[in-house]
Amino acid sequence: MQTHLADFIRNTIEGREADAILRKCVHCGFCTATCPTYQLLGDELDGPRGRIYLMKQVLEGVTPTSTTQLHLDRCLSCRNCETTCPSGVQYGRLLDIGRVIVEQQVERTEVEKLKRKLLRLVIPYRNRFGPLLKIGQFFRPFLPKPLKQATPAARAAGVWPQADKHDRRMLVLNGCVQPAIAPDINSATARVLDQLGIGLTTANDGCCGALSYHLSAHDEALGFVRQNIDAWWPYIEQGVEAIVITASGCGVMVKDYGYLLRHDTDYAKKAATVSDLTKDISEVLYTEDLTKLKTKSNKKVAFQAPCSLQHGLKLSGKVEDILARLGFSLTTVPDTHLCCGSAGTYSILNPVISNQLKKRKLEALCSEQPDIIATANIGCLTHLESEATVPVVHWINLIAAMSHEK
Repeated sequence: MQTHLADFIRNTIEGREADAILRKCVHCGFCTATCPTYQLLGDELDGPRGRIYLMKQVLEGVTPTSTTQLHLDRCLSCRNCETTCPSGVQYGRLLDIGRVIVEQQVERTEVEKLKRKLLRLVIPYRNRFGPLLKIGQFFRPFLPKPLKQATPAARAAGVWPQADKHDRRMLVLNGCVQPAIAPDINSATARVLDQLGIGLTTANDGCCGALSYHLSAHDEALGFVRQNIDAWWPYIEQGVEAIVITASGCGVMVKDYGYLLRHDTDYAKKAATVSDLTKDISEVLYTEDLTKLKTKSNKKVAFQAPCSLQHGLKLSGKVEDILARLGFSLTTVPDTHLCCGSAGTYSILNPVISNQLKKRKLEALCSEQPDIIATANIGCLTHLESEATVPVVHWINLIAAMSHEK
């Protein structure tokens, strides 16, 4: 693809990156065939190739409109197109650049601005989101059905074993919403790793920064990134083996810390170290001797592979392999590559498309009548369980429960 970027962007870091990405695109359209929003809407501009053309125009100086913004907003950032692309186009990075520019040039309605502002003011902060969720959970029995479905039931945190009894130590991301919605996920991870001789500990970290970043508040996001690096650094200096991520959506962001802060003289080296140490929990267990955990379950499990796990982290098949090695019976799920519609804040900002995708995903997951649905990301878990007819859990909870029964 030939490019002629406008003066305002041409010689910037973002401009050079966007130019290199655009030049890789050969217009083949393979990406369109696997794009969830294109499949639903049938509009070229609601597929990756069409969105790339829109962003190219804006980068070349064409003034964007609210229609331009709508098509970019409709993108799930699932990165399915990157997995499909034969040319290695980094569509996700281009989208992040394009969205910021369009956000600066197109005025949103007051309602839309308020929605995005409230999301950024509440969700990334545990001390704000947690109390609000508890209020919702208290009144949950009395809420109308749509609100009741959208409010996750309270979960017990579970026992967290002592970490310092092991020579091997790892650190786990707390994050923002997961400790409030599903505190049992990290404690289950700690119990599983404890059986493998690994102590899991936490730091005073916070939101990974993904929510702000994907809402085009990049400076705000990098503030969260630096805070987390500062919180983790003493543990890194003490020699933790890994920074374990139990929410694959956060994992994609944290693994990008080195890239995002590559030009920051104070944080570049530390951020690169953090990215190198970051591992999804599936990466940790995949290389461990799991014989201490081996068990047999008579439950049929449908695994929903989040887009962040498949297309962001490129870890397709890892969780399924681990569960199979541990004796779980996995169902066959059609169209595993397609998004469930959660996509961070997408389910809030684009509820119609999100719910259509959720319905499709649940039909696929339940096609072989599983006893339980397992996933690897808190957003997908919350989104799917709001309408699922079978329990939805994080896959690490399955292992923790079975190992405990053993």
